[in-house]
Amino acid sequence: MTKYESMLIARQDLGQSQVNDLVANLSEVIKKEGGEVVNVDNWGLKNLAYRIKKNRKGYYVVLNISAPANANLEYERLARLNEDIIRFMTVKVDEFSTVGNNEEETAAVAEDTAN
Repeated sequence: MTKYESMLIARQDLGQSQVNDLVANLSEVIKKEGGEVVNVDNWGLKNLAYRIKKNRKGYYVVLNISAPANANLEYERLARLNEDIIRFMTVKVDEFSTVGNNEEETAAVAEDTAN
């Protein structure tokens, strides 16, 4: 199956439980289409660089998805129609990124770049 990384930004006036429900619904759609959500990384409420649809903040969520193309198309269609999602972007990747998930790996990468 093809691997995708998708980041979505949900509206600032949603609660964390509503964002979790939103992600669970999108994950269920991917499962119905024959794919799976490998990892969900919830970054929480962050400031936006500029206003998007009158929002100054948003809940950032990164999904690692392993699914066929039709599952990704259905996921993107539903994300586009959902009014709680103010932005999303999905990219095809060869491997899921693990940098940043582990503090030791992050420190090792920073040390390598310093030398």
